[in-house]
Amino acid sequence: MSEKKASNVSNTLKAVLKSNTMLFILVGVMILFEILIRITGHGSLFAPANVTNIIRQNAYVAILATGMLLCILTGGNIDLSVGSVVALVGALAGVFIVNWGWPIWLAVIACLILGTAIGAFHGFFIAYIHIPPFITTLAGMLLWRGVATIVLDGRPIAPFPQKYLNLFESYLPVSTDATYEKFGDIELFDEWVDKYTLMITLIVTLIAILAYVILEIVSRRNKIKKNYTVQSRGSFIAKLVVLSIVIFIIGQFLARDRGLPVVLILLGVIIAVYSYFTQNTVPGRYLYAIGGNEKAARLSGVNTKNVMFFAYTNMGFIAAVAALVTIARMNSAQPTAGQNYEMDAIASCFIGGASAYGGTGTVGGAVVGAIFMGVLNNGMSILGVDMNWQRAVKGMVLLAAVIFDVVSKQKKATKKKA
Repeated sequence: MSEKKASNVSNTLKAVLKSNTMLFILVGVMILFEILIRITGHGSLFAPANVTNIIRQNAYVAILATGMLLCILTGGNIDLSVGSVVALVGALAGVFIVNWGWPIWLAVIACLILGTAIGAFHGFFIAYIHIPPFITTLAGMLLWRGVATIVLDGRPIAPFPQKYLNLFESYLPVSTDATYEKFGDIELFDEWVDKYTLMITLIVTLIAILAYVILEIVSRRNKIKKNYTVQSRGSFIAKLVVLSIVIFIIGQFLARDRGLPVVLILLGVIIAVYSYFTQNTVPGRYLYAIGGNEKAARLSGVNTKNVMFFAYTNMGFIAAVAALVTIARMNSAQPTAGQNYEMDAIASCFIGGASAYGGTGTVGGAVVGAIFMGVLNNGMSILGVDMNWQRAVKGMVLLAAVIFDVVSKQKKATKKKA
């Protein structure tokens, strides 16, 4: 019996390590950076303000990665135009809000519709005219960047009204000057704000953990009812514990700074919606089916054209959301905005476990990949690493992730033949 228990524990640990490999690597890299930063006397990677900055500065990558993942799932396809779409939608937002004085809600809706229309434009040529995604989106990258420069006439538009900035650049809970009048003493007021922020942020963090655990349990039960393959109970519980601890740690860092960034709440909603869509809906599973074997999926009755059209239309919508976040962070619409955003999003997906051949990957993995990229950027910047070396390191990391995917698939294919 003791041998069986030991074997079960060993198998569970292996399963946890295998299913959360990238998460453990991320933690290891963060610890390594923390040691190097402290040794060199540059502060701390885990300073609450720095953790907040990592989230704010890389939210657009995680947002784009969720949309890019859907494209990659369809067979390793990518969208090279997202950076240019970010620039164009940002430029239009600047014109609508700053130059023309539109109501903010109307400008936001118009930008989302225009971004979705651009995605549909790409999707039409890819899905129904059968132009390869690489060529279509490469053309889009050049086209929309040019249009963005024309719209802005080569000059940035700034600043944006504070009401717009508050949509993406504020923090919760929000404190007001009216509260200060009750205290009269600025020191007492600051102390109260710190305690209030800490308490509310930790409560929201615990609610988020509880919601995550409940949704994962419900999702697992539904998959079991449908006879899907699921993780063992031990590895599933271990996964919940590990990720819950990670969420709590992030929450307490934010609680000791300025509270929850609004952009993090937006990102959380996007992750939850797309995770549910890809894992628990029929249209979401079609994406995996096409990536696994497009011909078999088509013969099984899946309308592969409509699925491809949806994937790229959705990518346009997600790029528009990223554009609205980006211009709020920069407080300006610039013709150079969004440069290399597509590379960051693609790299995040592959680093997070998406297969270069399609059919494999999760939204959570893509987000972990985006955080990994953000930690690399932030850690190397704090250490004063030259920008050229930063690009070289990120290139090597991406190559290593793809090599790992290809080698793993080759080993599985060899085992099946044997």
